[in-house]
Amino acid sequence: MWEEKLKIYDQLVAKCSRFERKGKTMPYTSANGYMFSLFNKASEIGIRFSKEVQQKYIEEFPSTLYKSYGAVMKGYILIPESMLDDLDTLATYLDESYDYVMSLEPK
Repeated sequence: MWEEKLKIYDQLVAKCSRFERKGKTMPYTSANGYMFSLFNKASEIGIRFSKEVQQKYIEEFPSTLYKSYGAVMKGYILIPESMLDDLDTLATYLDESYDYVMSLEPK
């Protein structure tokens, strides 16, 4: 199951030309010194947004905060299984997350 979901995560990231997936054991994307998406050992995808957008999407998707290795990841929301069928739409959210971290002060 992990491998199948990882393929979906890789397909999602491949739809976004401005960045690429990093990490072997803990796949993620990062830019400007910030991670903005993660794939955890529970085969879940988390995407980072600003506080305002995060709250909006938690209600809209519906979803929850994202957890990885037992810790709540600040600023990340869990991408529901139901959204994995539409990678084109999901790619727009991932691009939005990239734009968000690029707007932050570089680390």
